[in-house]
Amino acid sequence: QVQLVESGGGLVQPGGSLRISCAASGFTFSNYPMSWYRQALGKEREEVARVSSTGAITQYDDSVSGRFTVSRDNAKNTVFLQMNSLKPEDTARYYCATTITDSKYWGQGTQVTVSS
Repeated sequence: QVQLVESGGGLVQPGGSLRISCAASGFTFSNYPMSWYRQALGKEREEVARVSSTGAITQYDDSVSGRFTVSRDNAKNTVFLQMNSLKPEDTARYYCATTITDSKYWGQGTQVTVSS
């Protein structure tokens, strides 16, 4: 079955960096675009980054553009989100996701807290 497992979250100071990962299994990873979403307390889940199946095309929400970089390693079935110049408003639970045959699959998420 499809499994997405995020890791790498934690507490970081404003202006700092963090890289989170999502390990995928149960499907042909290299065939599917992958997305990163986040959900802050009391807010709706929002998509922040997306990467094409080959990794050649990336898209970002305006709130993270220029600070976050999404990438993937298809040999390791893993997608990454490098987060730089972190701000307190980036505090959220971060989820990776993919859509396979009209079904959306989510990981359990990893918490990122930006605070001094």
